[in-house]
Amino acid sequence: MFAYYLELALRSLKRSPGLTVLMVLAIGFGVAASMTTYSVFRAVSGDPIPWKSSKLFVPQIDMWGPTGRGPDGEPPDALDYADAMTMMRDHRAKLQSAIYAVAPSVIPAIKGGSPVNVSGYGVYSEFFPLVDAPFLYGSSWSVDADTRRAAVVVINSGLNEQLFGGRNSVGKIIDIEGKDYRVVGVLNHWNPQPIFFDVHDSGGFGGDGPDLFLPFETGIAVGMPNAGSQNCDAMPTSSGFTGLQQSSCTWISYLAELDDAAAVSRYRSYLDGYTDAQQAAGRFTWPKNNRLRDVPAFMDFEQVVPDDTRVSLLVALGLLVVCLVNTVGLLLAKFLRRSGEIGVRRALGAPRRAIYAQFLIEAGMVGAAGGVLGLGLTGIGVASVGLVLPPYLAALAKVDLPLLALTLVLAIVATLLAGLYPTFRASRVQPAWQLKSN
Repeated sequence: MFAYYLELALRSLKRSPGLTVLMVLAIGFGVAASMTTYSVFRAVSGDPIPWKSSKLFVPQIDMWGPTGRGPDGEPPDALDYADAMTMMRDHRAKLQSAIYAVAPSVIPAIKGGSPVNVSGYGVYSEFFPLVDAPFLYGSSWSVDADTRRAAVVVINSGLNEQLFGGRNSVGKIIDIEGKDYRVVGVLNHWNPQPIFFDVHDSGGFGGDGPDLFLPFETGIAVGMPNAGSQNCDAMPTSSGFTGLQQSSCTWISYLAELDDAAAVSRYRSYLDGYTDAQQAAGRFTWPKNNRLRDVPAFMDFEQVVPDDTRVSLLVALGLLVVCLVNTVGLLLAKFLRRSGEIGVRRALGAPRRAIYAQFLIEAGMVGAAGGVLGLGLTGIGVASVGLVLPPYLAALAKVDLPLLALTLVLAIVATLLAGLYPTFRASRVQPAWQLKSN
């Protein structure tokens, strides 16, 4: 019977080509608009480390007091140098790392080569297992290298390609700001988006990802300045990078791995105890106001997903609804125009479920055709989002197999839903009235 209903649907669609094309265009454009904006929303709102994000936490300490809080009473979203170093020394998490942004120059080994401006981070050795960074060659440096402030570096595959032609560069020496560093590892095309470990500096997104990572203590020791954002409740008492370290300015991101609820509870108690100790020392004179959020909650707090993408998605979904409403009207007119055919079928014994099957298959065919059109339009839309969205967001939108499958499924399901009411009306046609009038 399915093949028979399919044949009836094809005949019906061919009898009204203009109406058929109009419905296919409505579905295709509506679905394409929705899926194009969804592709961007999916990229910016996705979990960059879903298998572990609920175990990664960002601590916040209120080192400024009521005068430095935001309008919602929140403490700063980063740490100052003193608090970050104390928390690293106390080491109350399974894995943890203080993080600060750097932007040095790399001097190529080739004589006369121009310096290469790069971006990266000063981190601790625990950072790499903390974020599950994938290595192409080598590995992280050791904990001992942190304490010795060793001149070692981990580079990304892009910089490795630029400096060493993509070969295994572990053990090679690169010149960073006039100082030799030994390469101990090469990351394998690692650029998580959003940049969950440094929302404070990046805002969540940024370029092709960090080029290199060096030991946090080494960066401090050589005076490699902070290249990220910094916020101060008062001007530092002395200038330069040393003055920044001695101030209460916040410029250091921090990430800690806590495996279960008990570990989270212990860490909260640690933060509260640390605040109590600072109050006893006279540094803090206000009630404790700490926060400890996991990565998804922290990105939500920082509003990583831009409002532009949310609004665009809502507008696109509204367009899809309008297209579906129009499709409902077109299907209703099309189906009721065939009341005579329906009356004859019902008089010959066809049950209402047969009418439902026939017309829903026809609606499904319209949806499938609209979905095929939507696939092409979605591809064009994704390629063109840079015209209306910032380049760093547009670059995240990708056309992949799940998006294409979702586009086709959405078109068919939406059209079937749009066809329910017209089909219901068609199935209620009274056979006696139609036979008498015809």
